[in-house]
Amino acid sequence: MTDLHHLTVAELSAKLRAAEVSATEAAQHFLARARQHESLGAFLAVDESVTLAQAKAADERIARGDAAPLLGVPIAHKDIFVTKDFPTTAGSKMLAGYRSPFDATVVAKLADAGCVTLGKLNCDEFAMGSANENSAYGAVHNPWDAARIPGGSSGGSAAAVAARLAPAATGTDTGGSIRQPSAFCGITGIKPTYGRASRWGMVAFASSLDQAGPMARTAQDCALLLSALCGPDPDRDSTSLDKPAEDYTRRLGDPIDGLRIGVPREFFGDGLAPDVRAALDAALKQYERLGARLVEISLPRTEQAIPVYYIIAPAEASSNLSRFDGVKFGHRAKHYDDLLDMYCKTRAEGFGAEVKRRIMTGTYVLSHGYYDAYYLQAQKIRRMIADDFQQAFKQCDIIAGPVAPSVAWKLGEHGSDPLADYLADIFTLPGSLAGLPGMSVPAGFGEGGMPVGLQLLGNYFDEARLLNAAHQFQQATDFHLRAPEGF
Repeated sequence: MTDLHHLTVAELSAKLRAAEVSATEAAQHFLARARQHESLGAFLAVDESVTLAQAKAADERIARGDAAPLLGVPIAHKDIFVTKDFPTTAGSKMLAGYRSPFDATVVAKLADAGCVTLGKLNCDEFAMGSANENSAYGAVHNPWDAARIPGGSSGGSAAAVAARLAPAATGTDTGGSIRQPSAFCGITGIKPTYGRASRWGMVAFASSLDQAGPMARTAQDCALLLSALCGPDPDRDSTSLDKPAEDYTRRLGDPIDGLRIGVPREFFGDGLAPDVRAALDAALKQYERLGARLVEISLPRTEQAIPVYYIIAPAEASSNLSRFDGVKFGHRAKHYDDLLDMYCKTRAEGFGAEVKRRIMTGTYVLSHGYYDAYYLQAQKIRRMIADDFQQAFKQCDIIAGPVAPSVAWKLGEHGSDPLADYLADIFTLPGSLAGLPGMSVPAGFGEGGMPVGLQLLGNYFDEARLLNAAHQFQQATDFHLRAPEGF
């Protein structure tokens, strides 16, 4: 079966259930591809013995008549989720060699569904970044152009799926880190409503924003995976919503005739690159041909999302990352004079530049005299941004727009200017601050033949409608089926 990597999750699942291919054969095939394309930098950890043992167990379940839709399907996890069978680094020297005694809830849920773990995927350190250039273990390369970034922080996940090294992967989205790399690599990714997926076992960045989600080639695949990984986890995650898991495939195929798609005027201003604008205009016209109706709306506080996010997220990061002190686990400096010196040297050695920058920013905005002026004001504007969305949803059913202002840029292009990366998040941050579900759908190609993603945002718990809107678009287009040359 030399063409297994061309199959979607749904197609591979059908072949596994029909015994046309075994889970072991599928696992071996994708492990070989991971070895073949190591130069992409997508994988940080692989253990063939663990993967093949899981595949064998899946084959035994299939032989007993188990027809679970994800049984035997290979998947890889962003290295921000702890795993007992693979090391977890969060892309940082601080956690080099760390092995968790337990699996994250998302990992455990997908394992219970029968997924076979191929390994752990590269990411920006502690999920802080928009380019996947901040990993302590090297940058990830975009399969469409190895000289370009894959997006971040889930760049390893996006690159692995785009290069057909895995049928699907997990990612996390704090300010756009599922949607933006999905757009840059030409795949489909979805961030569910905040609280729908457990954060237990996810190495924390910003607790009020972090959310897990799937990344795959199609909306149908994402629906299958999201159905398995969502659900309440009240005993271990206090932010987990008391809302039962649901079947997100149930609405796939529903007609979208009459669907009202809101188009925010603030998303289509001068800052949007012409090639991205052209691809999105064509995608919106396709939706009109499918029977949807475009409605102009306003999200007036879009520009304020950047300063609000880069106050709130670093503030939470400064608290979450205080646990990395070299005492209980993780890196510890070899030479130090006393406890305080150990803290300082451990953190200086273990954290990268971007992580240090955000910790310092967060500590500053939470300090005496600045809390009210910065952090408290940011929280108030965050509430206003959420209210803007609720006003918009009175006029439309879903919202459509760009994921990023441009296609993926060149590795190193932003150099030492972190603000350039921050500004690239302008279209994903508002939905994250509001806790809304959002996804990226392949919608064409721009400069240099690089993928362009269409962002779809829905109201709370409206993932099924979003997925169907994406599915209908993918039934009428083939952008999601195209592969980078050589993969």
